[in-house]
Amino acid sequence: MADLPPNVHVSQHPCLLAKLSQLRSSSTPARDVKALIHDISLIVGCEGLAKGVQSTPGPIDQTSLGFDFQTHQITPGTISLVPILRSGLGMVEAIQTILPNPVPVHHLGLYREPTTLHPVEYYNNLPNHLSGSGSAGSSASALAIILDPVIATGGTCVAAIQTLREWGTQRIIVLSVLGAAKGVKAAAAEWPEGVEIWLAGVDEELTDKGMLKPGLGDVGDRLFLTIGK
Repeated sequence: MADLPPNVHVSQHPCLLAKLSQLRSSSTPARDVKALIHDISLIVGCEGLAKGVQSTPGPIDQTSLGFDFQTHQITPGTISLVPILRSGLGMVEAIQTILPNPVPVHHLGLYREPTTLHPVEYYNNLPNHLSGSGSAGSSASALAIILDPVIATGGTCVAAIQTLREWGTQRIIVLSVLGAAKGVKAAAAEWPEGVEIWLAGVDEELTDKGMLKPGLGDVGDRLFLTIGK
């Protein structure tokens, strides 16, 4: 395991590690790929949100037998999910399942330019996302959760972090299935005091085309059956 910075957390959950092995396999069919991405996201999300949000007392309620009980809510009060298109869509349902209340989902479309491997933004539906660099606009969520199954070179994740900082979010949690050590370090260094990254695993190598080795292949292609496009 690479020497990772303190704001990077790699799960050691035994069930998650077994599911990650299943996901790596080229023989795993698309239906199972989708289920495995969901299951891994659920475990990583539970671990990340256990540290990333807090429980606070809410109003007194009553059980069906008429007994009073203390309710609990989570803080911060404003949270949004930010899946990176396309593959981040495969993680949304799992994180929505964990959160006690519905939260907005703001999509970011980023792709790597094939020659330079630099990120290019082609879609952004953050409300009023040009509110000003670093200034907390009225539309910005206090906590933004980036969903991106693979962190390779780190360029896409860095670009997403930059965009969310400009939007005005106060903290970012990045949830990912697998990352390359170099790319994860680059993403973690972009805003160390404001970003926490949670993953199921880390690979040491990248190919010259920016793919993880051994990796998972192209998760978007595997999810949406566009292999060989």
